[in-house]
Amino acid sequence: MILPGTRELHDYWRRLKGERAAPDRAEIDPVAIRHILPDIFIIEVDPERRLPLRLCGARVNALWLREQKGRSFLRWWRAQRQEEAAEAIRRVIDTQTPLVARARTAPDRDAAEFELLLLPLRHFGKSCSRVMGSLAPARRLDWVGVCPVGPLDLVAVRMLEDKAAEGSKEERRCGEIARLEASN
Repeated sequence: MILPGTRELHDYWRRLKGERAAPDRAEIDPVAIRHILPDIFIIEVDPERRLPLRLCGARVNALWLREQKGRSFLRWWRAQRQEEAAEAIRRVIDTQTPLVARARTAPDRDAAEFELLLLPLRHFGKSCSRVMGSLAPARRLDWVGVCPVGPLDLVAVRMLEDKAAEGSKEERRCGEIARLEASN
C-alpha cells in the first residue's frame, strides 16, 4: 500500500475485525474515517455477482462525473479487464482476505494511476456479503470533475496477508499473487 488513506482504511478495518475474519458492516463508524470517506465505496455481493455499489464517496463519483451508487463495480473496468476485476472480488470473498491493486486509465488519455483496496465485510451476520473498498489516485489529478476517467485497466493485484500488510517493502512484494500486463 502506497497511499496514506489506503493504509488508514486497512488499519481501521483490521482494528474492527480483531480476531475475526471480517468485521460487520454495522460496526463501521463514518465519523472515525470521515476524512477518507470521499474515496470509499461498498459493494454488495449479490447472488448473481453483478456487484452493485451500495455506497460511493464523492471523489469516486467525481472520477466518472456521476453517482456510482446502484451501478456495477465491474463497469469501472475496460471490457478486457472486467473478468479480472470480478476475480479480484471473488478472491476477497472466498478467502476473506484484503486485496490491494493498482489501476490506470486507458492509454488514450493522460496516464493516471490509482490504488484500489478491497476489504471483506459481514452484513447482518452473513459472511462476506459486502466488500468495502477505496479507490484513490496516486497523485493529484487536475482533470477530475471536469472529464470522466473512463474505464480502468487493472495493472497489478496482491492479496494482503497479515504479515505482508505489516511487513517491509520486500515482504509485501513477496506477498504479490498476480501481476497483470497493462495494455500499451
